[in-house]
Amino acid sequence: MNELFRSQLFLLTFTVGIYLAALWLYRRTGVKVLHPLLTSVAMVIIFLKATGMPYAEYRAGTQFIDFMLGLAVVSLGYLLYEQLDDIRRRWVSILTSVVVGSTIGIVSVTLISRWLGVEKAVEISLKPKSVTMPIALSVSGAAGGIPAITSIAVIFTGIFGSMAGPFVLRKLGVTDRIARGLALGSGAHAIGTARAIELGAVEGAISGLAIGLMGLVTAILIPILQMIL
Repeated sequence: MNELFRSQLFLLTFTVGIYLAALWLYRRTGVKVLHPLLTSVAMVIIFLKATGMPYAEYRAGTQFIDFMLGLAVVSLGYLLYEQLDDIRRRWVSILTSVVVGSTIGIVSVTLISRWLGVEKAVEISLKPKSVTMPIALSVSGAAGGIPAITSIAVIFTGIFGSMAGPFVLRKLGVTDRIARGLALGSGAHAIGTARAIELGAVEGAISGLAIGLMGLVTAILIPILQMIL
């Protein structure tokens, strides 16, 4: 039985099945805390604890999912290409929004962390919370942060942003499709982009662009703001 659990076929089937079940539960109940990503992570952790399987082995067995996710992100390039004219006309406002958003995010985390008296390493770990995981871990590690805390912060920021983002934008009367996609991608990275795709192709494409811009800008600003603050 243990060999079955460790087979690649089982791990892939288990992971996809858990996510689909979590997605069905979320849509059926509408309970926000049952976000499919959060529920799936919890179930995977329980599975790993119950079987005693190291995470490295689980990740190796589900590497195909990572490969397919990469292809899914690349496919956003076609949708982005269709928006090139709008992007060229509005590149100043797009870049300004990302820079301002990144700055506010970093400064607010820094000030709140110091107000609460958290350790310096924890503060650094939280700063890249709004960028995609690979960039966040790289920036956090280079600055002396704790990768585990950064990972948790990134996941929860993405989940919260994907759930609250559309509601906040709707309440604020933001109807521009580019603005909506930019907000979700900048504030909630890949998870926000998945939500943006549900809103529309334009929102999804711009959100994908925002992920890259936000990661680049944040990687540049964190060392600068760290010296200033």
